[in-house]
Formats: sequence, C-alpha cells, structure tokens
Amino acid sequence: MAKSKTTAEGDVVTIKKYANRRLYDTERSCYITLDDLGAMVREGREFRVVDAKSGDDITHNVLTQIIMDTETRGETLLPVNFLRHLIGMYGDRMQSMVPQYLEASMTAFRKNQQDVRAAFEGALGSSPLAELTRRNMEMFQQAAGAFIPGVGGGKARDTEIAALKAEIADLKAELAKKK
Repeated sequence: MAKSKTTAEGDVVTIKKYANRRLYDTERSCYITLDDLGAMVREGREFRVVDAKSGDDITHNVLTQIIMDTETRGETLLPVNFLRHLIGMYGDRMQSMVPQYLEASMTAFRKNQQDVRAAFEGALGSSPLAELTRRNMEMFQQAAGAFIPGVGGGKARDTEIAALKAEIADLKAELAKKK
C-alpha cells in the first residue's frame, strides 16, 4: 500500500455509519459503500468510521466486515488453518501480543513486497531476483509457521532468522550494485 493519504487539510476522513447501515463520507458529502471503503484502503486513504448516534469509533468492526464480505465473494486471502489459529488465540495468555506481532509481520511483508517489486523493475530476469523471491517466500512461510503449534523456537530459530536477515542484506547490496 502506498503512503497514507489524507484530506487536503491533512485530517483523517470521517465516515459516519447510521443505524440503517448506510455509510456517509463527510469529506465528499455523499453516501458510500463498503466496497468504496475497501478502495480507499487500497488507495492508502486514512479514515475512521464512527457510529452516527453514539460517536463511538467503529473502524475496526467495519474493516473486519470488509474482509468478511470480500472473503465471502470468493476472493479468499486468509487460509482456513490461519483463521483457526487466529480464533484459537482469543482468550490465550499470548492474546495481547498477537496484534503487535501481526502488525510487524504485515509491515515486514509489505517492505519485502516493495523490495521485490523494485528488484523486478530494476533487474528483469536476473538471478538475484529469483533468489530474493525464494528467500522472501521462505521468510513468509516461517512467519506463518509461528501460528502452527510445535514449529520452531529457541536459539536455533533466532540464529536462522539472523542468517536470513544477513542474506537479505547481502542480496539488497548486490541489487544496489546493479543499479
């Protein structure tokens, strides 16, 4: 996703949700749909959704609804096992750590995605791109493995992560030389 975009004044766009489930964009003074909000997310637009009656911030609920609607239409992104593990984390002692972990994982994934795109644009067909892609996939699989009980952990895992980070740094340096 691109950097966050805000209104001309630099404020986050406020969306009001009414009891009849209609969403009102206060910036454009018009009613919008969940699909419109999804497009705003993909465009990097910052917004918050408030309940029109109570004024409560319900952005989290609305974003979750967008995911549910998208998944229901067959555009699945979240594997069943991931969802099961995520649901299993509710009520767990580690529950408070999950949001920060997922946020950090998504940030790292987005960064890697940008790096791959940049490498692809700069070095079409070169072997470092293939190697970077393979290593990114390995890292993603390892991150996903954190939700599977009994996978990894301890010093061996930390050593492996450090080695992967070093390899990524080497690949980035190699790509930078080719530019």
